[in-house]
Amino acid sequence: MLRQFRACPLCEAICGLEFRSENGQLTAIRGDLEDPFSAGHICPKGNAILDLEADPDRLRTPRLKVDGRFVEIGWEEALQRAGEGIAEIQASHGANAVAAYVGNPNVHHFGHIAYVPQWLRLLKTRNVYSASSVDQWPHQLVAWAMFGHQFLIPIVDLDRTDYLLMLGANPVASNGSLLTAPGIAKRLKALTQRGTFVLVDPRRTETAEIASRHLPIRPGGDAVFLVALLQALQKCGPPRLANYGDRLSGFDASLAAMPAFDNGEIESRTGLTAADIEQIAHELYASERAAVYGRMGVSTQRFGTLCQWLMQLINVYLGQLDRPGGVLPNDPVLPVTGKGTSPGNRNRWRSRVRGLPEFAGELPVSALTEEIETPGEGQVRALFTSAGNPVLSTPNGARLDASLRSLDFMVSMDIYINETTRHADVILPPASFLTQYHYDSVFNAFAVRRVARLNRPLREQASDERADWEIVNGLARAYAGASGKPWADLPPPRALIEGAIRRAGRVDFDALAQAEHGLDLGPLEPSLLARLETPSGRIECWHDFIAEDLQRLAASPAAMAMQLIGRRDVRSNNSWMHNAQRLVKGKLRHQLQMHPDDLAALGVASGERVRVRSRVGEIETEAVADDALRPGVVCLPHGFGHQHNDIGLQLARTVIGASYNDLSDPLELDVPSGNAALNGLEVSVTRI
Repeated sequence: MLRQFRACPLCEAICGLEFRSENGQLTAIRGDLEDPFSAGHICPKGNAILDLEADPDRLRTPRLKVDGRFVEIGWEEALQRAGEGIAEIQASHGANAVAAYVGNPNVHHFGHIAYVPQWLRLLKTRNVYSASSVDQWPHQLVAWAMFGHQFLIPIVDLDRTDYLLMLGANPVASNGSLLTAPGIAKRLKALTQRGTFVLVDPRRTETAEIASRHLPIRPGGDAVFLVALLQALQKCGPPRLANYGDRLSGFDASLAAMPAFDNGEIESRTGLTAADIEQIAHELYASERAAVYGRMGVSTQRFGTLCQWLMQLINVYLGQLDRPGGVLPNDPVLPVTGKGTSPGNRNRWRSRVRGLPEFAGELPVSALTEEIETPGEGQVRALFTSAGNPVLSTPNGARLDASLRSLDFMVSMDIYINETTRHADVILPPASFLTQYHYDSVFNAFAVRRVARLNRPLREQASDERADWEIVNGLARAYAGASGKPWADLPPPRALIEGAIRRAGRVDFDALAQAEHGLDLGPLEPSLLARLETPSGRIECWHDFIAEDLQRLAASPAAMAMQLIGRRDVRSNNSWMHNAQRLVKGKLRHQLQMHPDDLAALGVASGERVRVRSRVGEIETEAVADDALRPGVVCLPHGFGHQHNDIGLQLARTVIGASYNDLSDPLELDVPSGNAALNGLEVSVTRI
């Protein structure tokens, strides 16, 4: 039996895994007990790699669509057709006639994240979209505005804080995301034993079961809650700003601009009492080591940017920003900030149809469908997708699905024929990640400790396979030849990783390469003030777009209709793991959860089918009673809706469930960032 070790690439926890093989066949996967960060932790997705590796539906060679059906072709022909087809569209209709969508798995593979951006720069199109704008753009925008770099994001010092206020996050199901912490349930339980963990969420989630206290807020009420909390803190005592010296700008203006909400308005808009909020304020102010953190639930709503800004302002007020036990950015071995990185920017151009602002070189994916459908100069006529399924994961997926049929040309780098790639003319499937060198350049930067690990190939790449980085090189080479642009092939991943780490000089590369289980370089240390990239060199607390959004918040009414929120399950990783038997087995997870009182008011019994309608669409599903929800809130998981006859996911097609994004609305946005407002959607539910 052969035992090999590397980190899991299927979620953000980057757990160390032990892979066991016999006669060249992968037979078992265990948690790596010697990994200094994850210490043997493994979630169901780790074991699902066995299914992913052996999946008969997985593509291993390219496909070309001929008369509506996919046929297998060779790599050289596929790359040539793909590159020349994209070049032809741009030659006829301009650079922006080609769009690109980059999905969530790209950040998990070095061969994607280090190479695909170079390909997109070669295209020189302004129509670049990604999963970021249905996820964490408010985090990035606030980091760019306050600290000067989109990835200078403060992380909760989870293992040392004594008081954590968490909003709209369920890390027990999601494994942490922008709070990379393997075995996070154990870490949170340790926190509740030594201190206090308060969770603010409309649903009593798996994480809420661990928390010291759960406050069931109304969806979309988070910004009002945070304004009220900041004002309650001012009654507790003055701000603790000594650590920042003269490096703080606009803080007083921010406090002075807060809208005033009376107690009745606070309660109607948040569902929480002023006493609840005052108690948290007193506890936070009294705590020596405290942190405020929010994730998907607060980012994917109408005031996502405002929420992220208010949370950082509260951390500043408490003196807990860039402080051990509070929140402070990771300073990783492979830098994601500083010289040579992309700090981000905003509003350098706008989308053609709706005029939505660019952020960090991308447009909001909520605009993609209209850019395909609307005639005129700059209309999107071709699409490149990389490891993404926007039909299931972006607003009004049904309409996007229909619009993809109108494209003149489409290329997808993907291992499956899924709901999106079924529309492609050419599909280019990457080889297994187990055949490639990998370094986690993203989630190491958001980890609760400074860790590093060089992941080695576990087996040889087959002769008929191409790695992701090889596909990018071949595609770019073919496109460059057809368009007359220069292109020099990028070196293999190990060479890029080694060069970057040696240049950074933060760890000895040879020692890293020899550390089979990775390195733990210690806890987070203050570094924010030394790394600020704002033009002033200060923490910039006040911006015009914040002022405008505060006015929008003050003028917005409290939602009165039924509101829809999403949920995650530890066995589900968005839409791309429903073809793994280890993940889809067990209880049904697709149903609409409703409070028993809401079911009774509709005359619906738990388990009966209902119709859910939003402004843009409707779905049918089963409703189940769940008193973990506050009344007036319904909850549906994301990533379902595989019932299409022409997708090549035989198991996923049998997984019951409708797509959340047949209900989500591309007009509902967080205005400053353009991030989709997927939570707090107004819907109606009726009995079928």
